Amino acid sequence: MTNYEIQSKTAFAVLGLGTTLTGDYQALPAQKQAFWEKVNADGQLTTLAQRAQNELKFAVNEAINGEMHYYAGVQVAADTPTSGAAMRLIQFPAGNYLVIRGSAATAFELFSQLEGAAFGQVLPTLDDYAYVGGPNTAVLTSTADQATASGEMWIPLAAK
Repeated sequence: MTNYEIQSKTAFAVLGLGTTLTGDYQALPAQKQAFWEKVNADGQLTTLAQRAQNELKFAVNEAINGEMHYYAGVQVAADTPTSGAAMRLIQFPAGNYLVIRGSAATAFELFSQLEGAAFGQVLPTLDDYAYVGGPNTAVLTSTADQATASGEMWIPLAAK
């Protein structure tokens, strides 16, 4: 079983560059990977990082009006203005979060591993908490000499 903990977090905001995901759930990982690679390769995420409060990079999943959206972003002040149609300020509420830590060869492999552990292993076993929707995020906390990516999955929880 994956190691995890329940942490209380203050409210925070992520300014993200986004895309809409289409197709069934099996198609989503490839779309996410292509988008993550694109915003890193073309410098959009680096440009966005100039507005960040810290060095963390975020990969956010959010369902809006029945559509799945995916964002690459950075943590910013809650009143940060957006610019451009593909940019969104995503608000995360204060409260309890499922936190799972991990590491992998690349940031995207890390994000996939953490999502799989959270939704496939941990959330189904929680007795006192449930994920009831809203945005969730994988957070890239560090890269060691570009050889290993470390990070966490943060999923907001509600008491059952």
